[in-house]
Parts: sequence; C-alpha cells; structure tokens
Amino acid sequence: MALHKEDKFNLKNKYTLYMQTGLIVTLGILIVAFRADWSNKSDFEIVLPEQEQITMEEIQQTEQIEQPPPPPKPPVPIEVPNDEILEDDILDLDASLDLDAPAAALPPPPAPDKEEEEEPEIFLIVEQMPELVEGYAALVSRVKYPEIARKAGVEGRVTVEFVVNEQGNVQDVVVKPGYGIGAGCDEEAIRVVSETKFTPGKQRGKAVPVRMSLPITFKLK
Repeated sequence: MALHKEDKFNLKNKYTLYMQTGLIVTLGILIVAFRADWSNKSDFEIVLPEQEQITMEEIQQTEQIEQPPPPPKPPVPIEVPNDEILEDDILDLDASLDLDAPAAALPPPPAPDKEEEEEPEIFLIVEQMPELVEGYAALVSRVKYPEIARKAGVEGRVTVEFVVNEQGNVQDVVVKPGYGIGAGCDEEAIRVVSETKFTPGKQRGKAVPVRMSLPITFKLK
C-alpha cells in the first residue's frame, strides 16, 4: 500500500506525541514494579552448621618472687650442771696477818741488754800514719799486668781507698770513684793492696783505724 506524501508528514507530526505516551507508560510500569512484593515465601531453609567458637584467653605473665631463706634453727639448749658445792675446801677467814714475818723474796730484776759495741771511729789523719811494711816498690813488683789490658794497650793509674785497722791489716778496699781504668786493672789493684801489710796508725800512742788511698800505676814496657 503506497503512502501518500501527505501521510508521511502526518506521522512526523505525531512522533512527539507517541514518544511522550511511551515514556509515561514505561514510567508507570517501573513504579508498579518497585512497589510490588516479589518475594516468594517458601518452607525451604538452609541451615548452616554451628562453628565451634575458640576463646583466646590472655595469659598473664607471673612474676617469680624470691622467697627469703628460712630462718636458722634456734640453738639447742645445753643443760648446765648444777654448781657443785666443795665441802672439802674450808676457807679460814679468821687467819691473822703476821706483820713480823719476813717478806717474800722478790725476783731479781731482768738483766740489762748488752749495749751494742760501737764501731770504732775511723780517722783520716792521725799523729802517726800507717806505713807499708815492705815499701811501695815491693807492692808494685807484685802487680801482674792483666792480659786484656796488655792486648788493648790500656795504661794509666788506679787509685784505691781502704782502711788500715788496729792490727795493720787492710780492709774495705774499693776503687775511688772516677779513678779506675778498667780492662782488669781495677781488680788487680784491689788484689795487690788487700794482700799488703801496714804498720797501724796511732793517735796519742794508741792504735786506731785509719782510712787511706794509694795509687797503682799500670804502664806497658
């Protein structure tokens, strides 16, 4: 069936009316759909098994309290024997004091300590100085030149100090500080002087110890 040109224009004129009518109908259907009760009641229910509930209890940390040591045991009492009465001993309180009786001898006083013997004074200068018994030449003749000093060509003078006691013997022989030459010469000088005999020195006619010094010369030939 062929539409005429006038019918086409009539449909376009009614397009707006049809559109508005469709929107109104659609809106009404939506409103009815939202307000309708669509829930289907049924006797079928799903029962889920009960789950075991685990309760977490907070564990409180206990603090260890150090207990004091037990008190010491009290000492066991020891039975003390009764005081014994001495019947055999009789105190004579009526004894009289005899003033005429001789007094008991007192112990002798302790003996005084022996005083330490004082060392004799050593003189430096006396009225009569000690002298060599054999002479100085005899003393020098006994000197043995040390081999070490001979090989090293050591020469010089060694001065020794010593004390001539009351008997004329030599003691406390040492090399005077700063007057030694070493290489065995000091020891040789001490040996020779220690074996030397002197006449003792005297002060007011009495033999006394005297400190002296003597040089010993070492010279290669």
